Amino acid sequence: MTTTTKTMLDQQLNRARLVSSIAATVISLACGTNYVYSAWAPQFADKLHLTTTQSNLIGLAGNLGMYSMGVPVGMYVDRRGTRPPVIVGALLLGLGYFPFKAAYESGTGSVPLLCIFSFLTGFGSCMAFAGSVKTSALNWPHHRGTATAFPLAAFGLSAFFFSASGSVFFPGNTGAFLMFLSVGTFALTFLGFFFLKVYPHSSYHPVHSGPGLSSSQQLRRTLSEESKSQAGCSYVDGEPGMSPTVYTTPSGTTAPALRGGTDELPEPSSSRDVSPPRRSNDVEAASAGTAQEDIDETSSLVSRSSSLPGDVYVESSVDMDRSHRIDIRGWALLKSLEFWQLFCIMAILAGIGLMTINNIGHDVNALWKYYDKTVDDTFLIHRQQMHVSTLSVGSFVGRLLSGVGSDFLVKVLKASRVWCLALGSLIFFIAQLCALNILNPHLLGFVSGLSGLGYGFLFGVFPSIVAESFGIHGLSQNWGFMTLSPVVSGNVFNLFYGKVFDKHSIVNDEGERTCPDGIDCYKDAYYMTLGACAIGLCVSLWTIRRQHHQRLKEGKRTAED
Repeated sequence: MTTTTKTMLDQQLNRARLVSSIAATVISLACGTNYVYSAWAPQFADKLHLTTTQSNLIGLAGNLGMYSMGVPVGMYVDRRGTRPPVIVGALLLGLGYFPFKAAYESGTGSVPLLCIFSFLTGFGSCMAFAGSVKTSALNWPHHRGTATAFPLAAFGLSAFFFSASGSVFFPGNTGAFLMFLSVGTFALTFLGFFFLKVYPHSSYHPVHSGPGLSSSQQLRRTLSEESKSQAGCSYVDGEPGMSPTVYTTPSGTTAPALRGGTDELPEPSSSRDVSPPRRSNDVEAASAGTAQEDIDETSSLVSRSSSLPGDVYVESSVDMDRSHRIDIRGWALLKSLEFWQLFCIMAILAGIGLMTINNIGHDVNALWKYYDKTVDDTFLIHRQQMHVSTLSVGSFVGRLLSGVGSDFLVKVLKASRVWCLALGSLIFFIAQLCALNILNPHLLGFVSGLSGLGYGFLFGVFPSIVAESFGIHGLSQNWGFMTLSPVVSGNVFNLFYGKVFDKHSIVNDEGERTCPDGIDCYKDAYYMTLGACAIGLCVSLWTIRRQHHQRLKEGKRTAED
């Protein structure tokens, strides 16, 4: 293959990757609708005469579906690829939201049944989002933080997109807005599915001409052994990052991918095992054919073989990246102290963010009804949607800043990505202080904006941290384990908020529940999250220190080898 042909192929692949990244971003835009819950939850609760705790249970069911299913969904994505979960997620999102529209129109509904449908919306979001994020990570391995920042940011912007669209097209009409959620989430995910695809990254190795090598053999990429004989494999090694990579020598022997961070390579084949040189035209045909045969979702991201007889080469920057050299998952993951450090950070900060995300509507109602007794429901709905939009935009900005900023930290400053988590803890701390002191509802935007920004910093960088710490091959299932943490913390913080709010609430003659105490309706809940922020910051700094020492030890071992 000539240099010009290779350049044209690379350009075509890059364009295809860009289209796939745009599709991943569009899909992610439909996956963050659990965070728009506060825009319609107060009106839905009033119509069905639900308590704040019951309303929070329905919201928590959505979070449960999003986070608790991360492990099985991640394992499925790692095993089978990124596309099947997306189409299933589209169906679950559409089917999950429609019953809420029906319940609102009828004014009745079973709370357990509504929790199940809410769970389906979260489960659908989890499936589609896992596929879109991993596709972006695999398509751009050299810029993983930036590449994943866009679908992650779109996920954070989802609430803004739907709440802003609802306020424009369905002002004050909660039933129509719920129908819009059902149709809109399905349509965005379903359309994005057709353009979402993983494309290979070729590793070409120029070699010097020798007695046994013709000039046409100086630049070559060999075919993947898995694509030749999948029937002989005991696992599905289809998609990049799905399972351990097997490097193949020209003699037909195989060598396992580097696991657990080791840098040892298999012994080269002896000279008698080396296959005879191919004819020049055979090599060129194989090289040209590879470009067409490997460009599909079941291609390998890592080069399967070397152009040098008897040697195993792992020289491309894709191969040498730490996330491709290690593969820690399953029991090995659970035995890792670094996993539990990151798990605790995720639990604390995500739980803090989810409490405000799910209850900003109740904050708005309590503060405005205390501040101005004349406000009506239409005004309150508009304010709720405005704060949901503010949260969403803050999350969008935070995800972009942390994703791109973490790449800057690693590549330029040679620092840990976990510094983004420390900054997120500080942002959350300031947000909690604002919630505890703001009495004027016009200033409540500081609470929603800073909470969204902190939440964005958390989720914008976390997938890259997981890939960097435990390997790209098991990213989806490892990320699934990590997202189990908000299931516990989100329940604790949200249920505590509900108990505090209900404690100050009264029921009027029409059966409607309201809290007349203003900031006291929720103040105690934010005292608890303020203390949690301090713990999160301490664990983040501890993780940074430990990572620094671990990386120094790895560097010394590599230098000695």
